[in-house]
Amino acid sequence: MIIPRLALRNVLGAGLRTWLKVIVLSFVFVVIIWMQGFINGMNDQAEKAQMDAEYGGGQYWHKKYDPYDPFSLQDAHGKITEPLQNLIDNNQATPILIVQGSIYPQGRLRPILIKGIDPLQGIVSLPSNFLMQEEENLPVLIGSRMANNTGLKMGDYVTVQWRDVNGTFDALDAQVVQIMNTTVPSIDNNQIWVPLRKLQMMTSMEDEATLVVIDKNMEKPQNISEWTFKNLNFLLKDIKALAQTKTFGSMIIYVILLFLAMLAIFDTQILSIFRRRKEMGTLMALGLTRGKLILLFTLEGALQGVLAAIMAAIYGIPLLWYSFAKGWTMPQITDSMGFAIGEKLFPVFTAELIIGTFALVLITTTIVSYLPTRKISKLKPTDALRGKLS
Repeated sequence: MIIPRLALRNVLGAGLRTWLKVIVLSFVFVVIIWMQGFINGMNDQAEKAQMDAEYGGGQYWHKKYDPYDPFSLQDAHGKITEPLQNLIDNNQATPILIVQGSIYPQGRLRPILIKGIDPLQGIVSLPSNFLMQEEENLPVLIGSRMANNTGLKMGDYVTVQWRDVNGTFDALDAQVVQIMNTTVPSIDNNQIWVPLRKLQMMTSMEDEATLVVIDKNMEKPQNISEWTFKNLNFLLKDIKALAQTKTFGSMIIYVILLFLAMLAIFDTQILSIFRRRKEMGTLMALGLTRGKLILLFTLEGALQGVLAAIMAAIYGIPLLWYSFAKGWTMPQITDSMGFAIGEKLFPVFTAELIIGTFALVLITTTIVSYLPTRKISKLKPTDALRGKLS
């Protein structure tokens, strides 16, 4: 116990030099946790929004459906098989039919996707209930982005053109019955939503769908011929990849901050060893081995990391709690990034993040404190007592 007590006394006795390093290290603690918390929050918020509005617990895709190949949509539809129909009848899934089409807002041609969905479905958070209106015209649900880009407003009429399963073009006047506000651009940009039965009749695709979204609470979805199940790991891989990219980019800032803090500790440790030559000689003359002397100086550096964690907790907890409670208002530019982020971004601070950051800084501090002490292994007590370093 003498080594830890001696190390603590030396650290506290160093006064201003110690507290300057502790302040810098505590700043590194708080910045890493704060930035990574917002990246985690962005990832969680985007994943939850996509699951609620579009993915549910996963999707069954028609074998020819490829969301990145618009030319595949003409053939990407098929009869809803009995296993899928049973899920739909039990309110555990909802089918969606997707066809290519065009609209003519204010006389301008605009290619779009026409998506049919059951107005009574409850699998995704899309406000499809507005499509239940009994109108002679085709009821249409659009998003706020689509409304802004086309100039359409609630109650407006627009001509919709499509091609049926036989390749015949047809057109119909549609009425915008609702404009939804959503953070998910993939259910908003360049697409309109219409009643599923109506779209099936319009395209001569009775009882057909392009994909089927299952409920989030379903476990172990079964394999169904002609349909390929895509789980959430597959559907959310783009979001996860973007979050990893953001994390990697922020690591550059972490490394710079750690480098500056460790440089200060390294220089201070070298200066401390140089100034405390006689103290080291006295300790060795009193029987302290070179190994224990190295341990003493290394432990002093590690204790600075512990003190930094305590100081970071003192002012960091209120700051992080305020960020968690108030969130961070996002600029409007994020709306065009294709990422499901709301008006405010709320951070997520996990135990793994906090403990991992503490371990990272503590281990790095300990290593940097140890490196200059290797010179002590060659130190002779007589030289140290005379104030020399051999």
